[in-house]
Amino acid sequence: MNLKERAKQVKRDIPAVFIALRRKDTPAIAKILAAITVVYALSPIDLIPDFIPVLGLLDDLIILPILITLTVKLIPDTIFEACRAESQEIWRTGKPKRWYYAIPILLAWLVICLLVIKIY
Repeated sequence: MNLKERAKQVKRDIPAVFIALRRKDTPAIAKILAAITVVYALSPIDLIPDFIPVLGLLDDLIILPILITLTVKLIPDTIFEACRAESQEIWRTGKPKRWYYAIPILLAWLVICLLVIKIY
């Protein structure tokens, strides 16, 4: 598999990782790493801000695929294949409309911002 195909596969695996996170038969360590991966993918704040030329984008190009790959390796193949199939079905029938999953992340950043403002 060349680099371009691998990048497409990683992109397709993001929704499957989210689905695996919600399944009861996913191992606990995989759920923890999946939660970290989903939060990092949805978070507006990165380890290296995107406005820094080159490095800001490399952050997303390196860290996120590594997190996704590690998460996928921790999930048993049979479970992850079922998650991929469910993910493909959701995207085939239309993009998911579950925007409300971003609410906890937004609330967490709001609390952090309020704490920072309160300190100063």
